[in-house]
Amino acid sequence: MGRAAGQSHRPLTSGLSDEVRPILESRFVARENAITESRKVIRAASNAIRALHRSEWESAESLVSESGRHLAGINDALSDHPELLSHAVVLDAAKEYAEARITQAVFMGKPVPSLGDVGVDPVPYLHGLGEAVGEMRRRMLDLLRAERLTEAESLLEQMDEIVDQLAEIDYPDGMTNGLRRTTDTSRALVERSRSDLTATVVQERLRRDLRE
Repeated sequence: MGRAAGQSHRPLTSGLSDEVRPILESRFVARENAITESRKVIRAASNAIRALHRSEWESAESLVSESGRHLAGINDALSDHPELLSHAVVLDAAKEYAEARITQAVFMGKPVPSLGDVGVDPVPYLHGLGEAVGEMRRRMLDLLRAERLTEAESLLEQMDEIVDQLAEIDYPDGMTNGLRRTTDTSRALVERSRSDLTATVVQERLRRDLRE
């Protein structure tokens, strides 16, 4: 159909850049700030976990707090752009922080912090919970080498409980960012740890019987 008489043609792109550019520029700046802070979150959380394995409790506490401050910085940077909170780097940072908080509590003999205590989205919290099982296995092996079997058994029970709870979260992987895979990995670590603990207990009994 032809254009009506006298109707002027206005190009679709006229003024488009002026409308779009400020929005995208603001989003880009927020994204870059979030990525920078995310790296700081991950670095501090990783260093905190290393300190925990060395039983450097005060250093670990300081690093966990530092990680949390950077995570709060991400939330501030994205306050006007909540759509970026689901960015992979941001979710990874939240997961690393959750893992550090959970690992810290377990190593210090405290209850596992809840979702509300950690203050992150449920998905990174659940992944952090699953990945903490790997740190707990490493801790359990250290306890076995130190012949602290009672503590090792208690830690294995906690690992088992975490995997059972993760297995109850039955939602599509698209919603949980592949939580089923994390759960399967954690379950495999628990079974290997159970085997290691059993072998150590049997060896200890044999050693005790030989001494007697």
